[in-house]
Amino acid sequence: MKHRSTRPAPTGLPLLPSFIARIVAAVVLVGTVAVSLLVGASAASAHGFSSVVYADVTGQGAETVRAGLGLEYDLMLVSVGTSEDDDALYRQGQAAWDDGDFPGMVRAAETHLDSIGRYVFDRFAVTSGGRECTGALDDSVRVDLQDEVPYAHVTAEFTCPEAGHTASGHVVRSGLFPDSETFVKDTKTIVTYDVDDQEGTATLDAGQPSFSTEQSAGARFWEFFTLGAEHLLTGIDHILFLIALIAGSRRLREVVYTASAFTIAHSITFILAALGVVSPPSIVVEPLIALSIAAVAGWYLWRLVQRRSRADELVVADHGRFALDRSGWSRLAVVFAFGLIHGLGFAGALGIQEAFSWQLLVSLLIFNVGIEAVQLAIIVIVFPPLSLLRRKAHVVSLWVTGAVTAGVFVMGMIWFVQRLVEG
Repeated sequence: MKHRSTRPAPTGLPLLPSFIARIVAAVVLVGTVAVSLLVGASAASAHGFSSVVYADVTGQGAETVRAGLGLEYDLMLVSVGTSEDDDALYRQGQAAWDDGDFPGMVRAAETHLDSIGRYVFDRFAVTSGGRECTGALDDSVRVDLQDEVPYAHVTAEFTCPEAGHTASGHVVRSGLFPDSETFVKDTKTIVTYDVDDQEGTATLDAGQPSFSTEQSAGARFWEFFTLGAEHLLTGIDHILFLIALIAGSRRLREVVYTASAFTIAHSITFILAALGVVSPPSIVVEPLIALSIAAVAGWYLWRLVQRRSRADELVVADHGRFALDRSGWSRLAVVFAFGLIHGLGFAGALGIQEAFSWQLLVSLLIFNVGIEAVQLAIIVIVFPPLSLLRRKAHVVSLWVTGAVTAGVFVMGMIWFVQRLVEG
């Protein structure tokens, strides 16, 4: 069978004899920097960089609105205890939290419901026709695991002024756990609502702290687009996975095929997980995401070691399907499999597990479009310079892609071990 190569075998461009040793040195160097960054990040943020509040808002006529709120338990303790000067709540609740004593966590919250109520209603409000609704917490509190983290669930009932002819629906505002408290950053409130004959979902944060039940579909979908874009931009693990894909791609068509496979795969599991059809624990998903990063980077590093200056050569049969060789097809299958795992991680940003509706599905698809917009932007920024470097300075391009993927490999392995240990 005749084969054709997309570039002639290089002559006069051998890699340096110490290529492998230098790759190892690059791995060690990047690894040292990565460990330092991780240690610094862990010390600076024992509680993580963000939190998610879940709000299920339902209307019972124009004058009554109920909001079921899910609050991260230990964050609630420290925020309420500090803001409301209720050290007893913090001490009692923290002791129960440390012991994994869920009944004890419930007792602590119910004993100090007044402090929790004052904190919540200072930061979560409902208005009707421009007038404030009066809120009160139900007496009972429920605590359970959500995303492997204890959450306290409280129910607030808002009594609104009588609606007049000028009433314009309800406005929900959330400023829970703001950045100014310094305990977390970028808290998002994920709202699902069924009010004023309107159903939907909305995301609230410091940049957009409120929404109206009469907001347009375009405004609602724009929120999900920006949330998807922000999630990929702030998700360094997903970005590194994409960079490893780009660095290891030998031609533009490989970037297109692998990016498409990744997109299709993570879209499938993202929608299924967000709708609650599948719900694997994050204790499994997060280490696998880290392992996928190391695997994709390691795949290219192994090719560099084995094929040296011919590592970026693409050899296909005259009638090869989609002009991919066996290595390209194998890599495509691996990327698709790992894309399924990444989709589960993307779904964790929303925490939506409600019954299927077309409106919800469209919102999820728009969120996914936001992710894809950033993914495409990264490809447009990163791949052309690498392609130009490959044509103008072949050996240098191999060194660059080797160093980049070595760094990504180290980071992936560090995250994998770290996430396994932290459980």
